[in-house]
Amino acid sequence: MKRALFPGSFDPLTLGHYDIIKRGITLFDEIIVAIGVNASKKYMFSVEERKVFIEKAFANEPKVKVVTYEGLTVDFCKEIDVEFILRGLRNPADFEFEKAIAHTNRDLAPIETVFLLTSAQTSYIASSIVRDVIRNNGDYTKLVPNSVRVK
Repeated sequence: MKRALFPGSFDPLTLGHYDIIKRGITLFDEIIVAIGVNASKKYMFSVEERKVFIEKAFANEPKVKVVTYEGLTVDFCKEIDVEFILRGLRNPADFEFEKAIAHTNRDLAPIETVFLLTSAQTSYIASSIVRDVIRNNGDYTKLVPNSVRVK
C-alpha cells in the first residue's frame, strides 16, 4: 500500500491544500494529512479546529486520514511507516525551500518527497493571506473549502 504524508500547519486549510490532497488521492492509496504542532508558533485556529476543517472537507473520502504530530516530519514518517511525503509547489521560491527540506529528509531516512504543482486557480493562495483576509473581515470563503468557517 502506497501511503503519503501531507504535512503542514493548515492554519487554515486552503483551496490550494485541498487541490493537492484531491490530486494526491489519485497517486496514493492513502493520504495522511499531518498537522504539525509547534509550541513556539502562534496559530489563528486551534489544532482541534484545524483538524475538524480537514476532516469535514474530506468526510466522504476514506483514503484521507487526519492526524497531529510534533517533532521532525521525517521521524513521524518512520514512526508510522510512511515512505512518501507529499508537498505542493506554488512558485519557484517554494521549490527552492522544499528542495532543501527534501534533500535533508532523504539524508535522515529513506523517505521520498513527491511534489505536485498547484493548479493555476489556487497558486496564489497561502494560509498567511487567508489569515490576513479573515483578520480584516474580508471574504475569505473564496479561498478555503466550505468546511472552513470563522465563528
